[in-house]
Amino acid sequence: MNDRPWYSSYPEGVPHQLGPVQYESLADLLNECFESYSDNPAFENMGKVMTFAELKEQADHFACYLIHDLGLSSGDKVAIQLPNLLQYPVALFGALRAGMTVVNVNPLYTPSELKHQLVDSDAKVLVVLANFASNLEQIFHETKLTHVLITEIGDLVGGVKGAWVNFGVKYIKKMVPNYHLPQAKSFKAALKKGSNHTFQQPKISSTDLAFLQYTGGTTGVSKGAMLSHANLISNLLQVNAWMKSGGLKAGAEIYITALPIYHIFALVANVLGSVSLGSQNILITNPRDMAAFVKELKKHQFTVLSGVNTLFNGLLNYPDFKDCDFSQLRFGFGGGMAVQQAVAEKWLEVTGSPLAEGYGLTETSPVLTINPLDGNHKLGTIGLPVPNTEIRIFDDDFNEVPQGQPGELCAKGPQVMEGYYNKPEETAKVMQEGWFKTGDIATMDEQGFFKIVDRKKEMILVSGFNVYPNEIENIIALHPKVLEVGVIGVPDAKSTEAVKAVVVKKDDSLTEEDILTHCKEYLTPYKCPKHVSFTNELPKSNVGKILRRIIKENDLKNHQYESAK
Repeated sequence: MNDRPWYSSYPEGVPHQLGPVQYESLADLLNECFESYSDNPAFENMGKVMTFAELKEQADHFACYLIHDLGLSSGDKVAIQLPNLLQYPVALFGALRAGMTVVNVNPLYTPSELKHQLVDSDAKVLVVLANFASNLEQIFHETKLTHVLITEIGDLVGGVKGAWVNFGVKYIKKMVPNYHLPQAKSFKAALKKGSNHTFQQPKISSTDLAFLQYTGGTTGVSKGAMLSHANLISNLLQVNAWMKSGGLKAGAEIYITALPIYHIFALVANVLGSVSLGSQNILITNPRDMAAFVKELKKHQFTVLSGVNTLFNGLLNYPDFKDCDFSQLRFGFGGGMAVQQAVAEKWLEVTGSPLAEGYGLTETSPVLTINPLDGNHKLGTIGLPVPNTEIRIFDDDFNEVPQGQPGELCAKGPQVMEGYYNKPEETAKVMQEGWFKTGDIATMDEQGFFKIVDRKKEMILVSGFNVYPNEIENIIALHPKVLEVGVIGVPDAKSTEAVKAVVVKKDDSLTEEDILTHCKEYLTPYKCPKHVSFTNELPKSNVGKILRRIIKENDLKNHQYESAK
């Protein structure tokens, strides 16, 4: 049997193996890009364009502030809790070039979720949008933070427009809850203070940590995947080699970044991808505002648009989207969740460009496979392994299964993480004989295309985000009127799956509304149950473990859901 059948399906020009990496760190790569593309537009947000030269200058100021004014050292953790704004790449690249480790934080986290990540990561600095500072106030003294830098939405838009944006957000839309953080400083003031120093690049090794990128675990406990500079550079070069087969050219692309930068997919495929190719990146701050999103799209002859299935579906169902200029669009790049066939077919019909699906995980920096971009993609598959990547499918006894048979997808490659931060036991669970065990059940066809057929973990996939039942159960179990709870995923037409809680009452007065109100206090909205039902008892194993599989089987027998097509 050919153990790498995917090579025969590779697009023309994509090498089977990439040569030695020419960069020691992301800082080296960034420095080269800043020099080569200095006059090119790098990022644009709310009409404000920042060139590569301007990005370098601002990132230098931030790096100097971290090193000289805050006295931080290489390897210290800098957390960033921002939506897609110009401040993000400035803080991101400043911290990376200062030799520090970036901790990306979801802006929508509740105080308890935020506390867990900040404490677990040992973060010393947090750059946070004023809109979310009230959540930080509630848990600040329980963290190890020594510095907080607060920014407002219009800060780097600058001028009268930036001031008006900040005024409108704060006083007209009232989107900034009151907070009291006397120890906090202004991000803008930090950049100004940093400008008093001259930046000197510290020595950064390929094995140094670039990111602590948080992911849910099978237990629901969020874990920090340790991603080194070598991990990220390797994956970036793997992805770029593939993208070039789709016609991408350095200095000539316009990327649309609607996915949040804190998510590993957007971070690598969009932000690092566009910068490494000297291309322009349009940052979409709030893609849920479909009218404003499409209005922005109409201003650009964009060439690359990445997203998850629900984003593409939302655009296709917005009437004005069809009036955008697709003449330069090379492809849509889907990840984070399965791209549905109906969506991919409609995308091709409306835009005239393919919607190619890829696959990866936080632990793999993230990309493992991508569909060909030369028109030979296979709908319903996750594509082929990218260069320098080995994928095998094993059974529960870690024997490789015959081609076409399902088993756990396992991967090797330079993009696979160093392990989970301060969690050697958790790392050992997912690594076996040098293979990373993804927890996803897959098959491979005779041409080397892989297909995900099931999820070994009992996670629930809500609009591309992993939701872990144990985390939700733990929160619901805190309610004084709850005796027992089991959480499952059920089909949902809009988000692929929705969270459902099946509850045994301790107090007969407990209502569905009580559960939902309780969850909203502790959980990000996409993790909150969409459905709640009550039962007299939950199925259990002989040792008393609640059997979610049986709960789900019983639920699907008794309830009808509209599933995604």
